[in-house]
Amino acid sequence: MIMPDTFKKFYTQHPLSSIVIVGFIFRFVAVIFSKGFGWIDDQFLIIEIAQSWVDGTDYYKWLPDTPGNDGPEKFSFFYTGFIFYVLKFLEWTGISDPQSKMYIVRFIHAVWSLLIIVFSYKITLKLSDLKTAKTVGWIMALLWLFPFLSVRNLVEYVSITLVLWALYLIIGENKKLTVWFLAGILLGIAFNIRLQTAFLTLGFTLVILFNKKIKETIILSLGFLFTLLIFQGLVDYYFWGYPFAQLIEYVGYNMVSADQYTVGPWYIYLLLLAGILIPPFSLLIFYGFSINWKKLAIIFVPVIIFMAFHSYYPNKQERFVITIIPLIIISGVIGWNNLLEKKQSIKWNKINRIILIFFWIINIIFLLPITVMYSKKARVESMTYLSAYKQIKYFAIEDDARTVVRFPPMYYLNKCVDYDAIMKNVSLKKLSQKRNWKVIDNQPDFVLFYQKENLEHRVEKLNKYLPDLVFETTIEPGNADRVLHWLNPINANENIYIYRNTARIPDKINN
Repeated sequence: MIMPDTFKKFYTQHPLSSIVIVGFIFRFVAVIFSKGFGWIDDQFLIIEIAQSWVDGTDYYKWLPDTPGNDGPEKFSFFYTGFIFYVLKFLEWTGISDPQSKMYIVRFIHAVWSLLIIVFSYKITLKLSDLKTAKTVGWIMALLWLFPFLSVRNLVEYVSITLVLWALYLIIGENKKLTVWFLAGILLGIAFNIRLQTAFLTLGFTLVILFNKKIKETIILSLGFLFTLLIFQGLVDYYFWGYPFAQLIEYVGYNMVSADQYTVGPWYIYLLLLAGILIPPFSLLIFYGFSINWKKLAIIFVPVIIFMAFHSYYPNKQERFVITIIPLIIISGVIGWNNLLEKKQSIKWNKINRIILIFFWIINIIFLLPITVMYSKKARVESMTYLSAYKQIKYFAIEDDARTVVRFPPMYYLNKCVDYDAIMKNVSLKKLSQKRNWKVIDNQPDFVLFYQKENLEHRVEKLNKYLPDLVFETTIEPGNADRVLHWLNPINANENIYIYRNTARIPDKINN
């Protein structure tokens, strides 16, 4: 990489610090500009739940004492509980604005993600040499998707730091049993954040056991089980009256409903990883990873077990394999660089240089817009807009071209209120009767029309039941959302048209 002389001198003396500083700059930019949320899970299973607990409403009915709760949810309280305490502390300090709180939440996650760079660099340095460690460090700092992911509440990414930290301890020279116990605790915490990291833990354990480190295997397993007992055993016993309630629910749910989600061919993750790591560089990484299997079995075996499960499991979503990307990069770069070192070929070194230059050019082209991407902007800003109306109690979403509702992130509304989704399979007549819309007090305060298609006809149809609707404003998606929708219409991020019910709220507020 091209560097100014001052930074080059500092980089020569402090390579890791230099890489971390650059990584932090991009992550800090993401903290400021990359608002919104990436997927359903990072918003609606984390932020929305935690904020509803802060508000004392438990809107999504996760807690046993909440009316309507029908048993344990299939998700651990651990990470959501951590976010709950962060949000509660921020409100205690007087910070109540949703966007202001999210700046701080994103900053915490950005700083946490810097440890991915640190441990990836240190692991590579232990297993290879300084040159390779630098390469791995720069990729971890600046891979086009990582700054964006680093500020998301995505359990698949948040858990990476703990897995790498544990791996660093496992391959370290400190042979004290307490270190193995700590590694087990870290893997246990990772499991409490993302249950599928158990397959990585299984892989680590098998390799350690194969190397005849029986005592170390037992101690690491005890550390893992200790964490599991505390956060899945005692916590669940306190809330539900029996241990491992949410784990049992999670396993049972996924055994029954695996094929109800995105189902793809077994090789879909290989294609996804190849794309994320940018071909042809990704092909070099894959080759280096595969030829290095014996030397770096401590990485190879866990990754293969993890990939085998997810490739077999019907439910396939791109975020599921994010956790293993750093491990593949570490092993792949080490393996490929070792091969180049053995070949001592001018031709292959030249090809490698060309591929690396191409990788960094394409990576930077993606890195810059993705780092500042305001994801799901229209949905977030529509709730922010409505939050100015403190009297709002009930609204409706109209999206009659679809059968699956795109949930409104009510965290940005600053309170949880009731809403109805008028979808393709919903009868307006039956809904109006059920809600008794003839009585003005029972009508929605606002109707949010998703996407522009046949808008006039849809408004006219709804006017039969809500005659006092007036157009208020249009909330537009961000540029990145527009591009994603253009590339694949399944990424539904079109305009949201807000109509106010003047029978409920006569006057418009100037935001």
